[in-house]
Amino acid sequence: MEEDEKYMRRALELAGRAADCGEVPVGAVVVLDGRIVGEGTNRPIASSDPTSHAEIEALRDAAKRLGNYRLPGCVLYVTLEPCLMCSGAIQHARISRLVYGASDPKTGACGSVIDVFSESRLNHHATVSGGVLADECGEILKGFFARRRKKP
Repeated sequence: MEEDEKYMRRALELAGRAADCGEVPVGAVVVLDGRIVGEGTNRPIASSDPTSHAEIEALRDAAKRLGNYRLPGCVLYVTLEPCLMCSGAIQHARISRLVYGASDPKTGACGSVIDVFSESRLNHHATVSGGVLADECGEILKGFFARRRKKP
């Protein structure tokens, strides 16, 4: 749990960077053998790309650094429960374990709305752990949207 919190704190730092850029504050890191091999923040607005979620950016970074689109043995830490698109990418990358912070009751695909990782007909199943630093992960999102609602 201590290691999970360490990497989730880094993902929270990245989420803060996304917020500073006006993006929804979500951050993600990919870890292999105790070292960060990929990082990402939400950036669909800046990149004009609907697929630029933090998880996708972190997977792309890790794949490039490791020279392989498959990431077996890697753990992905993300501050918000992944959506359906990101869950599919996580499966295709062969991530071994997914750790997320806050649940997403609107688009979460790890149990909140649907549970992609428990679908027996799919050929890859990452181990999923949710709720790591959930309060902090949720607060950064709540604060971001509260500030947006206050703007004229």
